[in-house]
Amino acid sequence: MWIKAVVRVNPPSWEGVHVSTTIIPYTSFHTLQAATRRGWMSSNRLSPSPSRSRTAQVESKQPLAYSLQSRRWTATSPSQAEATPSTPNDIHPEVYRPPTTGLLARLPPSWIPYAELIRLDKPAGTYYLYLPCLFSTLLAAPFATPIASPFTVLYTSTLFFAGALIMRGAGCTVNDLWDRNLDPHVARTRLRPIARGAISIQQAIPFLGAQLFAGLAVLLQFPTACFFYATPSLLLVTLYPLAKRVTNYPQFVLGLTFSWGAFVGFPALGIDLLTNTPALISAASLYGSCIAWTLIYDMIYAYQDIKDDAKAGIKSIALAQQANAKAFLAAVSAVQVTLLVGAGASLGVGPIYYFLTCGGAAATLEHNIREVNLESVEDCAAWFRRGAWITGGAISFGLFMEYVVQYLDILGDQGKHSKAVGS
Repeated sequence: MWIKAVVRVNPPSWEGVHVSTTIIPYTSFHTLQAATRRGWMSSNRLSPSPSRSRTAQVESKQPLAYSLQSRRWTATSPSQAEATPSTPNDIHPEVYRPPTTGLLARLPPSWIPYAELIRLDKPAGTYYLYLPCLFSTLLAAPFATPIASPFTVLYTSTLFFAGALIMRGAGCTVNDLWDRNLDPHVARTRLRPIARGAISIQQAIPFLGAQLFAGLAVLLQFPTACFFYATPSLLLVTLYPLAKRVTNYPQFVLGLTFSWGAFVGFPALGIDLLTNTPALISAASLYGSCIAWTLIYDMIYAYQDIKDDAKAGIKSIALAQQANAKAFLAAVSAVQVTLLVGAGASLGVGPIYYFLTCGGAAATLEHNIREVNLESVEDCAAWFRRGAWITGGAISFGLFMEYVVQYLDILGDQGKHSKAVGS
């Protein structure tokens, strides 16, 4: 007779509880019970003693299965016993291991969960939040009155990066608080600090408050008008995690959130959008372009979790557009580039902008979409990270060169551009 034993294993060094099913001979059952009472097993499968197996034979037409948790016997057939061997994942479940390399490995152990919570070791999200701020700063710089100096552009861009680093971390904290019951069901997120219990809700909320105060301290370094332009984005930061529960396009809500910096670069350099129609049109076009870009890179990112999302009931653009993914990405890319053209045209930019900024965006997006393998988790992760550098870098370089040409007045048309924005 065979026994199907369901074993609850919880060694002191593990953070979670794993339940595995193992088929063992009846003669090993008492040994298994004793091992279970001690808290864990020294081996995954117990071998019967030849001398005892003869005396423990029990005649039975149908073998029985016994659960150590429910203390119940259930019938099982020999074919079932042979067809349900323990798998390596059942025997050795993935467990959390502290980082041994990189920045996090240098931190005190008590700091590591908080650094993981804000994704300090995964900076791509910070870059994607920062780049719309950089785009708007570089786009607005030639049209400030007087034209913004290189020091002003550098100082403003540095402040924006500090704010992006802090607020991206705050957004991750909000996201993980909302998703604390969903993350354990997705392989990529199951070991996040809140999901695995390394940070409690009572610890996460004060930490979030500290992040928001730090973000406010950075925001107050900008001109006063920036406070009123930037504050509405906090509502979007809070609402984004809910989007994946009610729509197949949560990436659109993420785009509304991550692209908000497209508006703030103008007032940061003294251009009031409410009284300057060309600048407002340019900022709105840039904002829309960045939203389209978010749909592209976050759809690629979402393909990492497409199988787990389907099982957990999490909505995603990757699931909604799975049948025609690359065609959808190409269409959204066309929208992004078109809106970039509009952002420059409303300000009367020169040919360098169209060639380097718009042309660079179009070329890199086409390359990324053509090369990414959406069936590969690793490839999707890699192209998500590269997108910030390749496409984001191309747009930033084009905007920077347009600023340099205008600052040095190489084309002799500073006055024309100032007039175009109503300065």
